[in-house]
Amino acid sequence: MLVFTHSSNHLSEMSDQYDINGPIYQVGQNMLSFSQLLNYFIDPAYKRGNLSRISDMHVKVGRPVSLRIDDDLTPLPEGSPVDEQTLHYFLGILLSEKNLEIISNEESPRDVDTAFEWKEQGVNFRLNVFRDRDGLAFVMRVLASIIPPIQEVGLPSEKIWQDISELKRGLVLVTGVTGSGKSTTISSLINHINITRKTRIITLEDPVEFLFKSESSMVSQRQVGQDVPSFSDGLRSALRENPDIIFVGEIRDTETASLALSAAETGHLVFSTLHTRDAKGALSRIVDMFPAEQTKSLCLQLSFSLSYVLSQKLVPRSDGNGRILAMEVLKNVPALGNLIRTGNWQQVYSTMETQSKEGMMTMEQHLLHLFQHNIISKESAITYTNEASLLDRLG
Repeated sequence: MLVFTHSSNHLSEMSDQYDINGPIYQVGQNMLSFSQLLNYFIDPAYKRGNLSRISDMHVKVGRPVSLRIDDDLTPLPEGSPVDEQTLHYFLGILLSEKNLEIISNEESPRDVDTAFEWKEQGVNFRLNVFRDRDGLAFVMRVLASIIPPIQEVGLPSEKIWQDISELKRGLVLVTGVTGSGKSTTISSLINHINITRKTRIITLEDPVEFLFKSESSMVSQRQVGQDVPSFSDGLRSALRENPDIIFVGEIRDTETASLALSAAETGHLVFSTLHTRDAKGALSRIVDMFPAEQTKSLCLQLSFSLSYVLSQKLVPRSDGNGRILAMEVLKNVPALGNLIRTGNWQQVYSTMETQSKEGMMTMEQHLLHLFQHNIISKESAITYTNEASLLDRLG
């Protein structure tokens, strides 16, 4: 086995000696290769349909390799604690020489965000490597190789995705916590447009997750840090490239938010994501990115630019067979537009609740529907609700 030293250049110098199929990690009485660890992601026992129930692998010094299965972080049974030597061997497999040098520099520690292609199986992963008090650690997230048809994603109704896929302009936000399936929802919507409409689609992603094949539309995918310096730079460039549809992987700063709103307002259909717990929070999050003196003008611009906010969670199924999408839907109808213009966030929820005929739905309404159809348990519905009032409806 390779002997690790603390030389900052050691990993990159020895990178050609790391073997993805070589035995390296002890589980019970067996020594597994890194490719055998990756096999868990494609094991039929952990699949529901075409999707793996395992979303992530977590590795850190002093703990067994752990997998996130249906949102629960589970150590491998009989997995040994990972030592520093083994972890560095894993990184030798996963990282380029450039990234190995970055992560090996203990005097100037930096995280590494990158992607890894498991060529033997054609599976791609998003990878983050970082340091904690025990040393190096990393997280790998599997990226679905097949974009699921929008009909199979689990949106509350066909009318929602049909309306969105027919939009010619506006801002569509998909929100939720990390790992809630935001990228899957947006990619499915965009690919439906790609198949059914003749448009020019440009995506800005960090990293590229789903690979689109140009169908009726022409698609260009650009990766932040590789093809463009930042989301804002990529968005500014995209506006000069005659797009019909722009996907901005995440709105992270004021400049990106401003450009996205302007693009939506000037006749483009813009998709993006935010990390918020509900649809109402997405509105206030965007406005709060800007100085207070701009609030009034931002609310006005948002009321004209916004089309939809989809806020989603993945909830465990009551039969234990994976998770199902629960979604809150905000549509910018005239009643909502007036609340946005005045910044009256307190009334957004009640308006959504009473405007179901317009296609809107609160998280509580969807959770209640899933519970009443025996798809999720009462306990899960209560756990994932945004409003305590759901307790009364469940009885």
